[in-house]
Amino acid sequence: MPKSGSQACVADQLDPAHDCPLCPRLQAFRDGWRQREPSWFNGPVPSFKGSNPHVLIVGLAPGLRGANRTGRPFTGDFAGDLLYQMLAEFGLSNGTFQARADDGLVLTGAAITNAVRCVPPENKPTPLEIKTCQPFLERTVAHHTTITALLALGKIAHDSVLRTFGQRLSQNAFAHGAKHTLKPGLTLYDSYHCSRYNTNTGVLTTAMFRSVFQAMRDDGVF
Repeated sequence: MPKSGSQACVADQLDPAHDCPLCPRLQAFRDGWRQREPSWFNGPVPSFKGSNPHVLIVGLAPGLRGANRTGRPFTGDFAGDLLYQMLAEFGLSNGTFQARADDGLVLTGAAITNAVRCVPPENKPTPLEIKTCQPFLERTVAHHTTITALLALGKIAHDSVLRTFGQRLSQNAFAHGAKHTLKPGLTLYDSYHCSRYNTNTGVLTTAMFRSVFQAMRDDGVF
């Protein structure tokens, strides 16, 4: 079972409150953008929950003009375009993704969350901010009792998942396409993050990203 939450938690909620004060630097960054763009979500982005998910997808953090703007993980930036393309292709969503939170898209067999729920400056959370947000990931994993796999998009998400299950990072190296047994019946799959930077530089191609979803399908996750 995942480890219990730390004293950094706020009550027992799965998602931080919209005015979560736990990370002062991130709170100040949010507050600044609330003044600049008051119509944006500008808060800790809650998980995108699906019905009876078999896979929980874990990203790094909301993008400034993506999820921080729209309020839904991976919605409003290029990373979401590629992720939601794969979800549709593998039957994990219903509806048409239109890069906004009210597009009516429904997840079927998947759920999406982030290791850090608030947008960090320059997309770089500090180690303390990652640790502070860890209890929300722990409770999110524990809540989704139907999952048989987690998909980590990038090393920070990978490390956060391993910590959630008390696994040694040194014995479970991150690598695109790698698989790690978290406990019997629950597997961690790794992928490079589907960010525009990674796709523009060729670190991640659509075919490489598709191969990770295909591996989960071949293993009977969905």
